[in-house]
Amino acid sequence: MTKSISVFFPAYNDGGTIASMVLSALLTLREIADDYEVIVIDDGSSDYTPQILDELASVYESVRVIHHEHNRGYGGALRTGFSSATKDLVFYTDGDAQYDARELKLLFPALVDGVDMVNGYKISRSDPWYRTVIGRIYHWTVKLAFGLKLRDVDCDFRLMRREIFDRVHLESDSGVICAEMMKKIQDAGFIIAEVPVHHYHRAYGRSQFFNFRRTLRVALDLIRLWVMLVLKRGGQVGTAAAATK
Repeated sequence: MTKSISVFFPAYNDGGTIASMVLSALLTLREIADDYEVIVIDDGSSDYTPQILDELASVYESVRVIHHEHNRGYGGALRTGFSSATKDLVFYTDGDAQYDARELKLLFPALVDGVDMVNGYKISRSDPWYRTVIGRIYHWTVKLAFGLKLRDVDCDFRLMRREIFDRVHLESDSGVICAEMMKKIQDAGFIIAEVPVHHYHRAYGRSQFFNFRRTLRVALDLIRLWVMLVLKRGGQVGTAAAATK
């Protein structure tokens, strides 16, 4: 058995998939952990996601639901999830079932002593061609701009030690929070392992991040993040180095 673990799912209009994700997580956690909780962040859903989640929480005592009155964005949902987790380890993936929550079991063997985080990477991407193209452009843009040493910067299937967030503080509200998180974790010197996981076609709902309507907003968010984490931080490092000479 593992240490205690919090599993959480950000969910926005995921009524058709979130119940299966929660149940898959519960079945998996019973196999691998003695102490666990499942948290779902309902980020202001307008479909029947809130009702599904409240029903699950009424049946399973280890399930906890946090409702955002208004949509706070993917980053806002993740920040709520991380701040609400109470166990030694934290795992999260999306509520849209494009990843299989049961593959959480694949990450644990890589979380050995000295490793702080296990990041999944997609074996292959199961998306429409345009999302695949946008995703590939996003991956290489973020990887090169932020100097990330990851095989897959936008695979939201991650297991980490909660103590990481004693030093890493997240600020983004949009989907670029993942770039912020991985940049800050890498720069803080935490050790990251990577494990291949499967990626599936979206069966319900639609993407809130990778679509043409939001491309400009994502680009602007990335530029602001790059200025904050790379340009300004680089200037601060340079100033500090000059001061020591």
